Amino acid sequence: MSDSETLETLAAKQAIRDALSRYCRGLDRMDREMAEDVWHADGTADYLGIFEGTGHGFVDWVWQAHAAMERHSHQITNVLIELGDDGNRATSESYVTVALWTLPDGAGKQLELVGRGRYLDRWEKREGRWAIAHRVHVLDLSSTRELSRADVPEESRRDERDPSFDYIPKWRRG
Repeated sequence: MSDSETLETLAAKQAIRDALSRYCRGLDRMDREMAEDVWHADGTADYLGIFEGTGHGFVDWVWQAHAAMERHSHQITNVLIELGDDGNRATSESYVTVALWTLPDGAGKQLELVGRGRYLDRWEKREGRWAIAHRVHVLDLSSTRELSRADVPEESRRDERDPSFDYIPKWRRG
């Protein structure tokens, strides 16, 4: 493998990791454009028993689910990426943890829902941009518990009032 092939491989893997991070940020800050940008327009998603359709359709679906929550947090770890021989295709497996806080019910009770699973993604580089062509989500663990919450600062927001928008306001397209 030549040095230029090594640099191209590293650049591709970093672009894919960045796209995964932008996806989580897009969901958590309710930045729809950023969340949709991880998918190619014809990209598909299979969340095994939860959702099956287009990637943008999944964002539509999850947007409604997240709007009914007080807070949510997505983290991705253990990202393994394999590039295809042509340099324009890749596959990845990423571990994902999602924590959701429901809105308080009439009695003030709240739940924390936690899911741990994996994204199995097929990536394609089109017109210089890496995005998901197909995703399968595998849910490995799930738990629900009554929330005994600590105070969370009001500065943590799900919109453009979050402090992160002051730091890198152009976190849009990859």
